[in-house]
Amino acid sequence: MSKEPVAIVGVGQTKHVAARRDVSLAGLVREAGARALADAELTWADVDAVVIGKAPDFFEGVMMPELYLADALGAVGKPLLRVHTAGSVGGSTALVAANLVAARVHRTVLTLAFEKQSESNAMWGLSLPVPFQQPLLAGAGGFFAPHVRAYMRRTGAPDTIGSLVAYKDRRNALKNPYAHLHEHGLTLEKVQASPMLWDPVRYSETCPSSDGACAMVLTDRAGADRAPRPAAWVHGGAMRSEPTLFAGKDFVSPRAGSDCAADVYRQAGITDPRRQIDAVEMYVPFSWYEPMWLENLGFAAEGEGWKLTEAGVTELDGDLPVNPSGGVLSTNPIGASGMIRFAEAALQVRGEAGEHQVDGARRALGHAYGGGAQFFSMWLVGAEPPA
Repeated sequence: MSKEPVAIVGVGQTKHVAARRDVSLAGLVREAGARALADAELTWADVDAVVIGKAPDFFEGVMMPELYLADALGAVGKPLLRVHTAGSVGGSTALVAANLVAARVHRTVLTLAFEKQSESNAMWGLSLPVPFQQPLLAGAGGFFAPHVRAYMRRTGAPDTIGSLVAYKDRRNALKNPYAHLHEHGLTLEKVQASPMLWDPVRYSETCPSSDGACAMVLTDRAGADRAPRPAAWVHGGAMRSEPTLFAGKDFVSPRAGSDCAADVYRQAGITDPRRQIDAVEMYVPFSWYEPMWLENLGFAAEGEGWKLTEAGVTELDGDLPVNPSGGVLSTNPIGASGMIRFAEAALQVRGEAGEHQVDGARRALGHAYGGGAQFFSMWLVGAEPPA
């Protein structure tokens, strides 16, 4: 039996900020869910199941929050699934929801991911000592900075590339009303003069800590036919994982990431991603990961990713716009960050991304990664139903 085509007919986000002290976790998730339903012109009663995801529970200190959030999500008496794959969880959550529709288990699914970082301290939460594991030092940046250095040594990339990415993404964020960081008056010189946190990663080249939630309504072909506005259609989706540490692991270009992308492209009939994909929402928490992932995802040959960034190819008006929304560098509610990438890709092909819309975007890639670059999730969405 063929799979049911999956359509994204509703997208909703909160305004992402450092601290949403005006709402509880329940208020935060309901806000995003209600906005996604309003976008689809549906009600909570139209939802058959709910799939939610977030980062580790100790980030907020609320264990198994899905149990008490069922009410706020309109999920009482309905199937409710929780997904967790570290920082990639937002993307994985959307894929689980899409698979439920594709398998015809449910017709309409609300998927939602969230984080309230203000109620914890993720940097030190991520620095807890784990037996038999490489220490993270001071947060994720301390773990990933050596991999950035390895990329620079391997490719000969000049040390200006990271600041070019950060400057681009923060300018893009000014066009996105939901983005956390709106740094008016930012210049490239200010980015380059910001303090060094983890050599070679500067303060302005890192993601913020955000409170926020993102939700989507996924439905079948019949649901898409009833939708009030154009849908985005899932053309391919995949997850891959690998251990954090093993002999021969390539931290610069993890095998799980390239395998995941290859699977998505195969499903979607993509043979030349650089030419056939119009926009990319890529998970870039530290600016240097843009050129690294450009290579890992097949948009550039090995050692060539930084040259695309330097040439302006990834600018909003470039050949291959990357993170037109401002990306994780501008908004980072960890549990939701991956879903925001997926949702922003859907907005692009629906033509509803507002001021950061890429002209003529017909196919867009959403990408997320998590853990020690060990969990990957991606989907490719298009403006037309899959063939």
